[in-house]
Amino acid sequence: MGRTPEAQAELERAVAALDRELAADLELTTMFDQTKQAFILEMGQWDIHGHTVAREAPTLHAFLADVYARIPEAESAMERRGPANTLKDGDRDIVQRWEGDAREAQRLLRGDLSPQVPAAAAQRSLLSRLSLAIVRLLGRSVHR
Repeated sequence: MGRTPEAQAELERAVAALDRELAADLELTTMFDQTKQAFILEMGQWDIHGHTVAREAPTLHAFLADVYARIPEAESAMERRGPANTLKDGDRDIVQRWEGDAREAQRLLRGDLSPQVPAAAAQRSLLSRLSLAIVRLLGRSVHR
């Protein structure tokens, strides 16, 4: 069963907000990789939109909840530095695992929670547009 237009719109807002927030956090971890200066990662959008994901995609919610729950651990790992801003292998692994999971969360958000369009309908729509474009390129009439 598909989502109502209202539920789909709410989900799209949630997905966009979480995707932007994870993108910003990933940018900060990239800056950390370059500078070895710790950053505070954002998590406010999860508090706002997590319930929407829980309702519409419970399995993905569990994965995202884990990613967000590990933000403090990643921040702490970034803060622990040795001489000359060196990072212990274990702390580097914590940050890199979080980064990998955050990227996977983005991929899932962008793909699995997009508007639900049946695959056959999407394929027919694409073929129709391609056929129409070919006909126009050949200078033929659409109607016979």
